[in-house]
Amino acid sequence: MAKKQSIKYILCDIVSAMLSWSALFLFRKVFQEPSGLQDVNSIFGDTNFWLGLFLVPLGWLTLYTIQGAYRNVLRKARMKELLETLIASVIGVVVIFFALLIDDNIVTYRNYYSSFLFLFCVHFAFTYSLRLILTSRTVHKVHTRQIGFPTLMIGSKKKAYQTYLDLENQEYYSGNLFVGFVTVNGEIDPHLQAVMPHLGNINDLRRLVDEYHIEEAIIAVEDYEQNKITEILRALDCCGDIIIKITPDARDLIIGSVKLNSIFHSPLITINNRLMEEWQYSVKRIADIVISLLALVMLSPVYLVTAIIVKLTSPGPVFYAQERIGYHGKPFKMHKFRSMYVDAESAGPALSKDNDPRITSFGRFMRKVRLDEIPQFYNVLKGTMSIVGPRPERQFYIDQIVKRAPEYLLLQRIKPGITSWGQVKYGYASNVDEMVERLRYDLLYLDNMSITTDLKILVYTVIIIIQGRGK
Repeated sequence: MAKKQSIKYILCDIVSAMLSWSALFLFRKVFQEPSGLQDVNSIFGDTNFWLGLFLVPLGWLTLYTIQGAYRNVLRKARMKELLETLIASVIGVVVIFFALLIDDNIVTYRNYYSSFLFLFCVHFAFTYSLRLILTSRTVHKVHTRQIGFPTLMIGSKKKAYQTYLDLENQEYYSGNLFVGFVTVNGEIDPHLQAVMPHLGNINDLRRLVDEYHIEEAIIAVEDYEQNKITEILRALDCCGDIIIKITPDARDLIIGSVKLNSIFHSPLITINNRLMEEWQYSVKRIADIVISLLALVMLSPVYLVTAIIVKLTSPGPVFYAQERIGYHGKPFKMHKFRSMYVDAESAGPALSKDNDPRITSFGRFMRKVRLDEIPQFYNVLKGTMSIVGPRPERQFYIDQIVKRAPEYLLLQRIKPGITSWGQVKYGYASNVDEMVERLRYDLLYLDNMSITTDLKILVYTVIIIIQGRGK
C-alpha cells in the first residue's frame, strides 16, 4: 500500500513539474518576447523546451527524495505537507532560475523577477493541489478504517486497556491496528485480553516486530513498571524505524527525546527515533555512494599493488571476509585486505593486540595507514555500511559487551562505518574492556549525529592516516 502511494506521489510530482515548465515557456513567449507568441511551433520546436521537460522533473524528484517527501506517505499531514512543499518550491525554483534561466536573453531585468514569481506560484499551485488530493484521500481512508498500521501494545493492565479504549473511541480513528500486547511483569487485565491476543513479554519485542511487521508501538505501563521503560526503549531502538508512543506519566524518563502529540482524546508522547533530519540522511547516503565510487575507481592502482604485495608476502587469499553485525542487528560480510596469517583464529575469536604475532609484516603497515580497510568501500556501496559510523563487531563480542553495557545495542540504530568517532578518539580495541571504553565515544556520536559531525570525523581520520597512528 505504501509503495503504491509513493508511486502516486511521484507521478503527480512529475506531472506538476512538466505542467509548470510548459506554463513558464508559454508565459515567457507571450509576455516577455518582443514578438509575442506568433506560432505554437515556436514552443514545440524549441529544443530547450523538450530538454527541460525531461530534465526539470528529474531535478524536482531528486530534491523531493532528499527532502524525504516519499517516506511515510500514508502518515502525511496536510499542514506539514503545505510547509514542506513551500520550502521545496522555493529551493527548486531558485536552482532552476540560476541553472537554466540566468543566461537567457532578456529585455529588462524585470522579466527575471516576473519569471521567478510566475514559476514559483504555478509550480507550488500544481504540486500542492495534487498532493493535497492524495493526502486528503489517504487521511479519509485512515479515519474510516480502510487503512491501518500494525500496532503493538506494550503493557497488559488497566492503563494499557484504557489507552486502547481511548484510541478506539476517539472522534477520528488514528489508524492503530492492534495485533496484540506484551506483558512487562506477567500480570494481565482480562478486559485487555478480551480485545487483543497476548503475544509474549518484553523479551520478545524484536522477534514480534519482525514477525508482525509492526509499524507502531505504544508503551502503556503502570507506575510501578516504569523502571522497565529504559529496557523497552533500548529493545525497540534496534527494531527499525517504528513509531514509538508512550503514555504521559513516563514523560520525565525521556526528557529531551520526545514531542507532545495529542491524538484527540488520548494524548501520547511520540518518541523521535530519527537521529537526523530526512534530508541529512539522504545527503549522507548520496555522499557514501559518490565517495565510494570515486574511491573504488581512483584507488584501483592502490588496490592492485596492495593485492600483489599481500599475495607475495604471505600465503593465502588477498581479501578477508568476516561476518559482522550491522544495521538493526542484521549480519553481513565485511571485506578487508588480509593482514593476518591464514588460520589466525583457529583457536577461536581473538582481537588483535600490539606486536600480535598473527599479523604479517605488511599487514602491520596496512593497519597503521588503514590500507586494509579500503575494500570496505564495496560494503558502503552495497549499503551494508556507511563511511562514518560505529565500527561493526562480531556477535561473539557483542554478547560480552551487552552484559556489561546494554546501551551498546543503541548503536544498531545506524549503519556501521569504515571510520567513527570511537576510532578517531580511541582507536582499535584489543579486549572487551577497551570495547566498552570506546563505546562512550560512539554513543556521543549517536547523540550528535549530523553531516557536520561526519565531516569532522573524516578530517580527523585523514590526519590519522597521514600520521600513521593506526594500529
